[in-house]
Amino acid sequence: MKKTRQRKILEIIQKNEVETQEDLASLLQGEGFAVTQATVSRDIRELKLFKVQSENGGQKYAVLEQEEEQAGNRYVRVLHDAFLSAETAQNLLVVKTVSGMAMAAAAALDAMEFPEIVGCIAGDDTIFAAVRTVEGAQQLVDKIHKIMR
Repeated sequence: MKKTRQRKILEIIQKNEVETQEDLASLLQGEGFAVTQATVSRDIRELKLFKVQSENGGQKYAVLEQEEEQAGNRYVRVLHDAFLSAETAQNLLVVKTVSGMAMAAAAALDAMEFPEIVGCIAGDDTIFAAVRTVEGAQQLVDKIHKIMR
């Protein structure tokens, strides 16, 4: 029931400019969900909703992931601008970058939260990323090459 309700909340805020918890509760009740303000408040917190400026000058709920996706695009741009090559050395990923860009590219790799990466060390134009397994290192190279296309 909770997952169904939360999916409906996401649908509602995408289709409507919902300004308050009370408005959201009312819209949910109109869809057949028996909710209290406390339930709506918990759902908003769990879904990581936040308020953004609406077109009419008020505020409305939005999904935090939309902002995270934009940040993710920034990390891809940084990596794309810095990237020269990537190859494996056992369970290490060695990334060559434009001179002076390794720190920024390593920060982008860390922020992209690849599950294969344990951690990164960057110099001026080279990044060493410790990867959990040899297979994971090759999978990571493949992912990075796919991103660079």
